[in-house]
Amino acid sequence: MTAPHTPTDPQEIPTVRLMPKANARAIRHGAPWVYANEMVVDRRTKKLAPGTIARLEDAERQPLGLVAVNPLSKIIARMLDQDAATVIDQDWFETRIARALALRQLAYDAPFYRLIHAEADGLPGVIIDRFDDTCVVQPNAAWAETLITPLCAALIAVTGVTNVLKNAGGRTRTLEGLDDVSGVLAGVAPDAPVPVPMNGATYMADLTEGQKTGLFYDQRPNHAFAAGLSKGARVLDVFAHVGGFSLAALAAGAETALAVDGSAPALELARQGAAAMGKSERFATRQGDAFDTLAALRSEGEKFDVVICDPPAFAPSRNALDAGLRAYERIARLAAPLVSENGILVLCSCSHAADLGQFRGASTRGIGRSGRRGILLHTGFAGPDHPQLPQLAESGYLKALVFRL
Repeated sequence: MTAPHTPTDPQEIPTVRLMPKANARAIRHGAPWVYANEMVVDRRTKKLAPGTIARLEDAERQPLGLVAVNPLSKIIARMLDQDAATVIDQDWFETRIARALALRQLAYDAPFYRLIHAEADGLPGVIIDRFDDTCVVQPNAAWAETLITPLCAALIAVTGVTNVLKNAGGRTRTLEGLDDVSGVLAGVAPDAPVPVPMNGATYMADLTEGQKTGLFYDQRPNHAFAAGLSKGARVLDVFAHVGGFSLAALAAGAETALAVDGSAPALELARQGAAAMGKSERFATRQGDAFDTLAALRSEGEKFDVVICDPPAFAPSRNALDAGLRAYERIARLAAPLVSENGILVLCSCSHAADLGQFRGASTRGIGRSGRRGILLHTGFAGPDHPQLPQLAESGYLKALVFRL
């Protein structure tokens, strides 16, 4: 996709308008999105290039602020700034990034975290994960793709990082009409996995070939909570990726940990992490389908003191909700028999379409249908580097339920 010219001169910026039925009050109170059925989409609006910056007005022509418009997307406009006179330039990006950085520096003592969490940090559709002197940017909205140059310059100016990579994978970019071409925006790409210290463990993040940006920072507090229950325990980590829960458990004193995942490269990174920690002799991996592996472990008579299941989003959209809830129930039903008496079962969901109540209900049904009973010890969410925007339920996507069976 060729980036269109996006005007920043106030005289050039086009105007778009809400339909009379649209909830302008919600926009004024912080709602970040305007859907296509809420905006006047005339011939002129349809011709706007994806990523165009425009002034948004209500049906009475009162200004609501600046938006990024994409006529190709169901989310036709994303709020950028409630001041319609704002200029979206490098200085504007620097202000947003500096505010986000200050929060992360309060919460973390090392430069390994999610630096920008999209709408919650004032940059709609933009994800930036930091790995010391390297940042990985996911510009998942057309406006960010269009303005990637000032965004990158601002990122370097504020953080001092030397390398900026672009990750163009994921379903969201497809919905925005964007390509899937990743690359290097500044500096160089690391020629080896980057060691990431977290919760006393060492994780190996592949920033160019790994899933998403290379590591999932959002589970950090849930890794820590589960690890605190794992001293002296036999731990099973299903959908382990690079060993998120299992390596944290070993760092906290687990007796052994078995990591299960369908990806051979992810499990190799997990083994490298265990080796970097000096825990290889207590760490094992098993590649295969999670559902099949859970069933096989039961048939082998295996039991574990702590079992964690952290699957990908089974319900990535409302259309997939029913099937997703059935999958969460099935995971719980297969995992619960592997938990020793008075052991711990941790079930996670990163599906924004399945709210906490729905996920908890599916998990509880699965545990019950396995013949087990449990108490809920803890409900966990993402860490402070993944802040939630109260007006956007999707930003509270991560849930972790900790049961004692």
